[in-house]
Amino acid sequence: MKIEMTPVALCQSPYKQKFAIPRQPRLVPAAVGRLLLQGECNTGDVLRGIEQFEYLWLIFSFHQNLQQGWKPTVRPPRLGGNERMGVFATRATFRPNGLGMSAVKLRGIGCEQGQHYLEVEGIDLLDGTPIYDIKPYVPYSDALPYACGGFAQQPPEPMAVTLSDAAQRQMNDAERRQPGFRQLAEQVLAQDPRPGYHRGNSDREYGVQLHQFDLRWQVIDGVNHIIAVAPLASHD
Repeated sequence: MKIEMTPVALCQSPYKQKFAIPRQPRLVPAAVGRLLLQGECNTGDVLRGIEQFEYLWLIFSFHQNLQQGWKPTVRPPRLGGNERMGVFATRATFRPNGLGMSAVKLRGIGCEQGQHYLEVEGIDLLDGTPIYDIKPYVPYSDALPYACGGFAQQPPEPMAVTLSDAAQRQMNDAERRQPGFRQLAEQVLAQDPRPGYHRGNSDREYGVQLHQFDLRWQVIDGVNHIIAVAPLASHD
């Protein structure tokens, strides 16, 4: 049986590309976004009472991965990308139906020029991600603190982050233009967004687009060194 679904919301996110998005929600609290309600759901009625809940479940689509299909086994980053596990034993983004779920913190509700939205923090979603359902997080039922987490039992250890002198000046300018950008950048890099098979590589330069900036860094002796923070050309 096939089911056709229409997004109830679209995500506005600081993550402009898939690379460097944290692998789980809430690992980067500074990642704040908006869920823009769509179509018949763009009404305050669907949000009535939602402010009583501190966290929300988001059911969404890994929309940029759908055309690439999926495989029965994947290489989880937590295992260094060297061991295969069944796709249903992982949270890999390449899945049979391309669906994901994230628990995020609700910061507020708003409406601007007829566009209703939810503001949430700790998102791990690409900008433009379609949201197919929004549900309240219910602690007595959803929280299972003593459950076995398999090979992902413990949270990842954050990496240290430093800035070169030039990057520090550029970061100060970015912070003036986008308040909170430094915290976002440091929290993203602390999660070591590199592919698992790049761990230990200390001479490669990496880059990612966050908000309207291009962030560049290198990993040396287990520390992320930010070397440049430049406005994207289209926003310069």
